Amino acid sequence: MPHITTSDHVKLYYEEHGQGRPLVMIHGWTFSGRFFHRNVAAFAQKYRVITLDLRGHGHSDKPHHGYRIARLAADLRDVLEALDLHDVTVLGWSIGSPIIWSYMELFGTKRLRSAIFVQQTPKQFFSPDWKLGHATCYDEAGLTFLQQQLTFNRSAFDQQNLADCLSTSLPEDEKTMLLNEMAACPSYAASLMMADHTTQDWRDVLPHLSLPSLMMIAGKDKVLPAAGPRWVAEHMPHCQAVEFEESSHMVFLDETEKFNHTVLTFMEEEAAA
Repeated sequence: MPHITTSDHVKLYYEEHGQGRPLVMIHGWTFSGRFFHRNVAAFAQKYRVITLDLRGHGHSDKPHHGYRIARLAADLRDVLEALDLHDVTVLGWSIGSPIIWSYMELFGTKRLRSAIFVQQTPKQFFSPDWKLGHATCYDEAGLTFLQQQLTFNRSAFDQQNLADCLSTSLPEDEKTMLLNEMAACPSYAASLMMADHTTQDWRDVLPHLSLPSLMMIAGKDKVLPAAGPRWVAEHMPHCQAVEFEESSHMVFLDETEKFNHTVLTFMEEEAAA
């Protein structure tokens, strides 16, 4: 299986389809690159599509270290360098978005052409000036409860998490495949990653990230309110917004055709710019 080895000696699995300008797709928390199985073929007709399994996920190594957003951003850098990718469009769904924000903050945009963000708020914890966070994991108590569920009731947690992330029903075989992918992420990895991710605040960084970008906003998300991702589009320079009124957190499964068309249109427009 194709892997690259990170600077801290972790093997990351990736899949590659098609030829042309690179599109690197980063999945969400506890998921994997296979969650984009409805999308890759459409994109690979025109582009070199690379789906990555984050450390601790899918077919990648499961170390007991490195589950911070900054380290995941360094992993992305290692992938781009190992595959010698340039003029890249990076797509980050959910936790994939702050991985890209962190990458740009730490390493700049040298290898990047544009970015696509899918349904992510800039801050998941509530505070006196911010109420557009996570539906349940919005403070330390919520984080602790989530971590307890991961430790003691993982299968039920995964099933509920998948259901909460969708506004449509999946065929049983597809649902089983996705749940199996989720089960590949150890609870310790999921817990450590969420502990770092959910406490971060990107509101001061985003106005300084000027890469041409797109934010996809899900109108029926049970996890993150649409106003959070909408805030990102409003405060990042050169960031377009596209609303998906019928989608929950997994926009690419709830409104697959519109998702695919939106990505392809954005990349074509960026190529012509």
